[in-house]
Amino acid sequence: MSSIKMNSCNSNNGESKNGTSNSLSSVNHDLGLYFLELARLGSAKAPTEMEEDEEEAPKELNTINSSGGFLFVATDKLSVKYTSVNLHGHDVGVVQANKPAPVKRLLYYFEIYVKDAGAKGQIAIGFTQESFKMRRQPGWEANSFGYHGDDGFLYRGHGKGEAFGPTYTTGDTVGGGINYASQEFFFTKNGTIVGTVCMVKEIKGPLFPTVAVHSLNEEVHVNFGQKKFAFDLKEYEAQERLKHQMTIEKISLPPNISYGLVRSYLLHYGYEDTLNSFDLASKSTVPPIYIAKENGFDEQDIVYALNQRKTLRQLIRNGEIDAAISKLRDWYPQIVQDCGALLAYERPQESSVGYLLEESQRDVVADTVNAMILSTNPNMKDLQGCLHSYLEKLLRQLTACCLERRSANGDQGEAFHLHRVLNSGKDIKS
Repeated sequence: MSSIKMNSCNSNNGESKNGTSNSLSSVNHDLGLYFLELARLGSAKAPTEMEEDEEEAPKELNTINSSGGFLFVATDKLSVKYTSVNLHGHDVGVVQANKPAPVKRLLYYFEIYVKDAGAKGQIAIGFTQESFKMRRQPGWEANSFGYHGDDGFLYRGHGKGEAFGPTYTTGDTVGGGINYASQEFFFTKNGTIVGTVCMVKEIKGPLFPTVAVHSLNEEVHVNFGQKKFAFDLKEYEAQERLKHQMTIEKISLPPNISYGLVRSYLLHYGYEDTLNSFDLASKSTVPPIYIAKENGFDEQDIVYALNQRKTLRQLIRNGEIDAAISKLRDWYPQIVQDCGALLAYERPQESSVGYLLEESQRDVVADTVNAMILSTNPNMKDLQGCLHSYLEKLLRQLTACCLERRSANGDQGEAFHLHRVLNSGKDIKS
């Protein structure tokens, strides 16, 4: 069988004088295809978070795209020295990293160590676009930011600087970073935050870590993470995550909303025994947990056929497919030919969809049957409600909002992973 047809058996049973059965068959066909595709995606090897988030980070300086006439880059491609005598503002020795700053993360950061401030200490650290004029200080031209050592000023896209932080000289370690969550640049000196500045929306495209020297014998060493930073980046990241978590925790929610979400999930998927234990535990709390109807939980649709759905789920999870089919024929003969692709085969284990009988996929089959039974409820107001519980709808909305926010930031910031978000509160509290 080359294509999946959920109503492939005994098609005459699907006919009805009033068309109701045909309508139900169409609904079940769509539900079956939805869960079958879900199973296929689940059976494929999904990329890990690390694989999804992996980007090439800068490791060295780009000796090709630099103002090479005014500086010398050591063979390790991590040290820069100004070897000329500057005569005007276009004699700057500028060099970018070999790769742009990665964007699929919360923070990016690098540091420079000032080995020698040279004649004037006109050293700068910052970020520039690939097309930046390589004979100008970062921050002097559009689409660039720079923190300068001789005056401590911040320059952002034009020649006029603004008071920002202390000057820096020989022996100092200075860092530059991007906070993608807050859309800010931040700079450090000797392991301490100097200040932050908002990223302007006009800056588009990849940003390259950039270093500049501009007077005789100025020399800096660049650290892209190949050795320990002077600044505690992990602690800073933890503080940023805590800040976001505290913002979330300030949001007011209706009383006992989490209880209602969990209960609706157990009802939706037919976990009757767990539901009874859950209700028993909630009654023993002081005071007892109560869910107000105005919180939006309507249990009438998902209480439907609870015991039967529980029984079928247990049979399917135990691999007792014949028993499950027998029960379906007794209870819901109108959906037997539509309840899943497996039912189209005399020997489903040997079929092209036999992978659905693998232990790891049985919940998907059980979910398909569960959704189809819910769809037979004559009082079901929204057939889409057969697919997902309230809890899952909420999590899907959370996912959509996070992706939309990331898109608004030019796809910068951490790639969204639901379980990472769910575990963030636990990690912070521990």
